[in-house]
Amino acid sequence: MRKEIILHDKTFKLYIDEYEIQKCIDKLAFELMNYYTNKQVILLPVLNGSFMFASDLMKQIIRDLEVSFVKVSSYKGNTQTSGRVDELIGLNTSVQGKHVVILEDIVDTGITVDKVISLLSTDNPASVEVCTLLFKPTAFLGKNPPRFVGRAIENKFVVGYGLDYNEMGRNLKEIYQLKEE
Repeated sequence: MRKEIILHDKTFKLYIDEYEIQKCIDKLAFELMNYYTNKQVILLPVLNGSFMFASDLMKQIIRDLEVSFVKVSSYKGNTQTSGRVDELIGLNTSVQGKHVVILEDIVDTGITVDKVISLLSTDNPASVEVCTLLFKPTAFLGKNPPRFVGRAIENKFVVGYGLDYNEMGRNLKEIYQLKEE
């Protein structure tokens, strides 16, 4: 485990280690299994960032469920959200009458979550909730706060464990925070 990393032109310091990430995932899996007892659930990870979180979380959920994926983007190679969400890959299965759990690596402004929920609403799901590994409550401007939160963090840019800076850092096992200069 490295204390600092450099990605492109930025330095990041260790923020959340593997052990803490796994504790968050275990907590979320337990909450999801209890909340959705005897319900038909479809997990909807938002790509690219949530792929590691979704994979690890699904392994901890001991029940039948469906999984589908949607890909949206709002960062465009920057350390701040662009404020715009583009649907890149659509949903490939019906969510009608199902309980949908959107899986996000991080929820900051909530713009992405609101867009995904808006797109899903036309298919009449039984319910839609958001499960996120990280949540920035002070940055949140959306209409749909996450119901399931692994960890609330301050409003600073982070990378690792699926999160990227200009497509770098997704493969890191830990989460790093932008080092202030």
